Amino acid sequence: MKKSQEMLADMFGQNVFSDKVMQTRLPQNVYKTLHRTVDEGAELDPAIAEVIAAAMKEWAVERGATHYTHWFQPMNGQTAEKQDAFLTPHAGGVLLEFTGKALIRGEADASSFPSGGLRATFEARGYTAWDCTSPAFIREDPDGVISLCIPTAFCSYAGEALDTRTPLLRAQEALSRQAVRVLRCLGDTHTRRVKANVGLEQEYFLIDRELYRRRRDLIYTGRTLFGARPPKGQEMEDQYYAAIRQRVSEFMAELNEELWKMGVAAKTQHNEVAPSQHEVAVLFDDAVAACDQNQLTMMLLRKVAARRGMAALLHEKPFEGVSGSGKHNNWSLSTEDGRNLLNPGKHPEENIVFLLFFMAVIAAVDEHAGLLRMAAASASNDHRLGGHEAPTPMLSVFIGEALLQMVEHACGLSERVFKGHGEISTGVTTIPKLFADDTDRNRTSPFAFTGNKFEFRMLGSSESASTLNTVMATVVADQLAQVADRLEAGDEPVAVLRDLFTTHRRVIFNGNSYSEAWREEAKRRGLVEYPTTVEAIETLTTEKSIALFERHGVLTRTEVISRAVVREDAYIKTLRIEARTMVKMMHELVLPAAMRWQDELAQQKRHIEAAGMKTPVQTGQLAFVSGQVEALARHLAELEEALRRLHSTVSCENAREWRDAVLPTMAEIRAASDALETVLPRDLWPVPTYGEMLFHV
Repeated sequence: MKKSQEMLADMFGQNVFSDKVMQTRLPQNVYKTLHRTVDEGAELDPAIAEVIAAAMKEWAVERGATHYTHWFQPMNGQTAEKQDAFLTPHAGGVLLEFTGKALIRGEADASSFPSGGLRATFEARGYTAWDCTSPAFIREDPDGVISLCIPTAFCSYAGEALDTRTPLLRAQEALSRQAVRVLRCLGDTHTRRVKANVGLEQEYFLIDRELYRRRRDLIYTGRTLFGARPPKGQEMEDQYYAAIRQRVSEFMAELNEELWKMGVAAKTQHNEVAPSQHEVAVLFDDAVAACDQNQLTMMLLRKVAARRGMAALLHEKPFEGVSGSGKHNNWSLSTEDGRNLLNPGKHPEENIVFLLFFMAVIAAVDEHAGLLRMAAASASNDHRLGGHEAPTPMLSVFIGEALLQMVEHACGLSERVFKGHGEISTGVTTIPKLFADDTDRNRTSPFAFTGNKFEFRMLGSSESASTLNTVMATVVADQLAQVADRLEAGDEPVAVLRDLFTTHRRVIFNGNSYSEAWREEAKRRGLVEYPTTVEAIETLTTEKSIALFERHGVLTRTEVISRAVVREDAYIKTLRIEARTMVKMMHELVLPAAMRWQDELAQQKRHIEAAGMKTPVQTGQLAFVSGQVEALARHLAELEEALRRLHSTVSCENAREWRDAVLPTMAEIRAASDALETVLPRDLWPVPTYGEMLFHV
């Protein structure tokens, strides 16, 4: 046991230029100066960069690094890097060199990243700038390449944010400013900073890599564009939390080791609801660090799976008819000394700090539901939301009956105070006594309070978490600013709390958010549903949203509009790639296979009839196959015509037209293809089936 603990302690964070490493390698004055920037938000002193760069290079080279890169996150939601060698020619030999200038600033071609009109193709210059609040780390590749990765912001020549990190950093600062204002009004004189902490749960599928390689739709789009349901799916409810199969367990062990070396505190792993679906959850960290770590987690999921002969599918809905994959975003607020402002304590109805921050979050969700839905909007997530085990595309907040009663009592609106559920009786004397939590869990809620944090469940598994957490920090900062304004003007905290509750209680719902009855009730309450990405993105460019981001210095008007353009452009391009892939696979694989079986049935029918016998089976099968082939060909022609018509119009203004023209026709093609799959002999069907992919790992 001791050996195991020592091994884990030595392994964890060994590839991170962590605070512990900096403390031992940096001069004390440099270390303290850097910490003032990290802890207090002070401006970085460029004079210390040279010393830090030298220490960082020495540490990285000792671990085998040959290159360094500014690691940034452009608006496509991925990570990007340009690697440079430490090697510098000198006097007929070479030196390993890394300067303070190279640490602080880099240059990247900004013309080929999505910018939403911020940069033209001929305006290529972009800058990367070191974010010293996130630790540098080393990335090892199986072939031996070792690189020092330096987290950076990415901006244009004119200073506009071209990435997802910069707005998140700005939003965190805005949130801290407004939270401290509220705390000062409530008598807290010592807190200097408040930050959002995030814990992310990442869902994914694992399938055999050889089967993956035979599905071009998975390779090109991340999801299966067609595929009949297997005889068994998830209806037996025997997948969730089941014993992990050996091959998957070995994969998880290697994944954990890689994550731990990167300082990513992977804590929980288990089977999810669907066959071949799994989850890894990481402990809470500062929102920026948590988003960085999730990007590393997604990268390592793919890499480790490939090394083990598997493919990790991060698409929100890789398989129709079973649960999709999300990325649950657990969100809390804490002061610099670690105090959780969303911890109710033993007597929540008397904890005015908790109650005001708690209701400010709920008010923010109600006031800016469209923006939060937008932050989880993508063409891929549209297939998941509202489906198996997934939230509806409409915001509501679960808080449980206990907290609801406590808030009502604190506001003076009710005399009832929840007394707790008390002891749970199992009826077995040998089982220890259990005491129920104040509220049960509600897995159907898109936004749920789960004890001392909120859990946002709409985010898609393939998406960067940065945009959501930028929006989350901004909308909560805005509510806190309004609370602070009233408190500073002399309003009583309870009066502010009561107004927040009575104005925004409509968004609180403790029932089944999957039910049709709730959708009808939500309409009566005035809550808005955003069924697809098209409607969600439109909320980003309203004057209300633009004013919100500008008011808190998170995004300028130009930066807001650019992000809407990027999202709409990505939506259209995703649909275009999927439609093209479907056309190609139908023409090259499915139609030929179906027509071969059609021909065989026709020949069987002729031979049997020539022998003087009746052919009811062959006649029926031939009619069915012929009907599906005809339908498939007809809808394929419609899809090809839609692609020709829409080909030259990929501007964001026609995202709705792409959705309405392409998706219904693809659904018709899929229906015909899936019907054919159910009757074609297995040796004729040209691609791996759902049954093979979901049950062969």
